[in-house]
Amino acid sequence: MSELPKGWRRVPFEEAADVVRGITFPATAKSAPGTPGAVVCLRTSNVQRELLFDDVLHVPGEYVRRDDQWLRHGDIVMSMANSQALVGKVALAWNPPPRTTFGGFLGVLRPRSVDPRYLHHAVRSPDVARAIRATASQTVNIANISVRGLRDVQLPIAPLPEQRRIVAEIETQFSRLDAAVASLQRVKVNLKRARASVLKAAVEGRLVPTEAALAKADGRAYEPAEKLLERILEERRRRWSESGAKGRYQQPEKPELTSLPVPEGWTWATMPQLGELDRGKSKHRPRNDPRLLGGPYPFIQTGDVRQANGTIRIFSATYSAFGLAQSRLWPAGTLCITIAANIAETAILGIDACFPDSVVGFSGLCAPVTVRFLEMFMRTERRRIAEFAPATAQKNINLQILRKVAAPIPPLAEQHRIVAEVERRLSVLDAVEAATDANLTRCERLRQSVLKMAFEGRLVPQDVAAERSRT
Repeated sequence: MSELPKGWRRVPFEEAADVVRGITFPATAKSAPGTPGAVVCLRTSNVQRELLFDDVLHVPGEYVRRDDQWLRHGDIVMSMANSQALVGKVALAWNPPPRTTFGGFLGVLRPRSVDPRYLHHAVRSPDVARAIRATASQTVNIANISVRGLRDVQLPIAPLPEQRRIVAEIETQFSRLDAAVASLQRVKVNLKRARASVLKAAVEGRLVPTEAALAKADGRAYEPAEKLLERILEERRRRWSESGAKGRYQQPEKPELTSLPVPEGWTWATMPQLGELDRGKSKHRPRNDPRLLGGPYPFIQTGDVRQANGTIRIFSATYSAFGLAQSRLWPAGTLCITIAANIAETAILGIDACFPDSVVGFSGLCAPVTVRFLEMFMRTERRRIAEFAPATAQKNINLQILRKVAAPIPPLAEQHRIVAEVERRLSVLDAVEAATDANLTRCERLRQSVLKMAFEGRLVPQDVAAERSRT
């Protein structure tokens, strides 16, 4: 613990502020906004960098049994029960709405003889925040801070005039950091738009010169996508015939939107025309049977697809031989499409892997570049496909919806140029986003550095003698 400047002192929490726990009420006590007698009740989700009042709970006012359970101007609202990372999070109540209370997972720090803004920043400073979290008891997933545990946490208290100077300087520095963060967040929004624009141009034939245009300029012939599709369909039928399958050969579904315009030399196709489209397998129940897991076979789930950024190489679980026996090992190069939870997220396997029936796999008869082009196209269609999901708690789509998706297919040579150009541009955007994220992290570290300096007496000049003479 660092030495404090002259004129400062360390005091136990209970000397600087009263701590009030929030109200308790049954889950059935929730009221609709505007219900007579209902009052606003804050929850842990309302405690962010500032208190948020746009999504609040309403409960009957009868559950506020003491006057000190009403939120007051200058109160500091603390998350008293939360995850280990979020417990102890605080926000300052500055002119809060009247008749606002707070739930049992929250507490209020009510300053006594300390500037409320000073105390708010003090409990956010690295050393004090660490000491507060250290008092928390841990259950299965929740850390709990008790009033008793807070009492002995030591707070660095400066003379009152210096408290005000410290607060003013912190807020000046934070305003600059807030402006920088806002600018960086705008960059991230623009990067998202830029990615969407690149992909849209790619699948509409506007990103690189078309093969038809280049062939005309060079005075040469080229293979249009219709011929490519014919070759793929012939290969599909040949493989069926050689497999010894019985019965009548079933033609794959054709697209329904062939009349829509595409660039010269392009055509429309469905994924069943271009290869195999099928759901993953995970037949055994329960799905979390320990016998299924822990072996050498990667087991890909919907979250792994979402986080892959195009190619899946990292996975969160593996199957044993027992798990593999009730599933299927898809080859590297398979396009994965999620159909439950996060719908129509896509990525291509960079490894051989299993996945459950919440993921659909497309293994093409076509060239790997066509699979990559389809993955890019599916990214542009994600929102439209997700609209087919029923409005239920667990959103999902079925395989039949994906079978009907019509994709524009360029000539093979053009696919190579499109995919190469998309990957080049997206890699540039990824690099810019990585730099943006690094700067956002740096802003947060600077914020913590400002707080650390403030409560070690190093942020504003010391003038103890002058302050003593004024007091």
